[in-house]
Amino acid sequence: MSQLIAELLAQCTFPPSATPVSCAVSGGADSMALMVLAVNHGLHVTAHHVNHSLRDDSDTDVELVSLLAQQLGVEVVTHRVSIEHGANLEARARSARYGVMPSDIMTGHTADDQAETMLINLMRGAATQGLSAMTPGICRPLLQLRRTDTHALCAELDISVVHDHTNDDTSYLRNNIRHNLLPAMNTMSQRDLVPILTRAANVMRDDNELLDILAAALDPTDAVALTAAPIALARRALRTWLSHPYPPDQATIERVLMVASGARLACDIGGGREIRRSKQRLVLGSVR
Repeated sequence: MSQLIAELLAQCTFPPSATPVSCAVSGGADSMALMVLAVNHGLHVTAHHVNHSLRDDSDTDVELVSLLAQQLGVEVVTHRVSIEHGANLEARARSARYGVMPSDIMTGHTADDQAETMLINLMRGAATQGLSAMTPGICRPLLQLRRTDTHALCAELDISVVHDHTNDDTSYLRNNIRHNLLPAMNTMSQRDLVPILTRAANVMRDDNELLDILAAALDPTDAVALTAAPIALARRALRTWLSHPYPPDQATIERVLMVASGARLACDIGGGREIRRSKQRLVLGSVR
């Protein structure tokens, strides 16, 4: 084991050695480093490679993955999904990718990805949950590493990696943040903001977890208790209650709070559903 591998492993959150794990390996530097580090940690690794068929040369990606996997003694499972070009391509590709891989798949997300995710969610108007970005842990063992670390590891071991040219396309929001927004923010602040943003995400996550615990003690159907509760807890309790099939937006939450306070008799919350107040209780039902 090289000194670099040892230094990087000390920052990873892998499970105990000999644990069977599944790793998502696209062929890029982050995922190839994930596979190398997992094997060097003593894990029993199965690599999962997904071909989205979005690039003309995507069929060759698995060749690089298989070459490294063979050297490491790792089995490769390949998946092919069909994604049509069009709106929300990133989200649809991600959904299809996770749909065919094991639910406990490990990914090679780094601290740079974490900072980008936080900024994406900020631009979408997220609150503490969204600004917490990705949850660290076994499934994202490289979140404390930098992208420069994974590239350095691949360079040291002379590992050939896939260069996905779609990652250079700044018409995609994440790529635009990566190549334009973050560098501009670094220049303006005269510092590397990735550690700052990831530290802020960690603080947000702690705050979010505490608010979840406090909100869980509040009955969201009790209109009197809901109106009397701190607004942050009331909003959170309602969001949790009404999150199926999708979390309600802020405007919907505010309408429900008006019903709880008695300012309105009922409100539409979408999907053919409404909230009504009856005998100081909030009742979820179909729109009348």
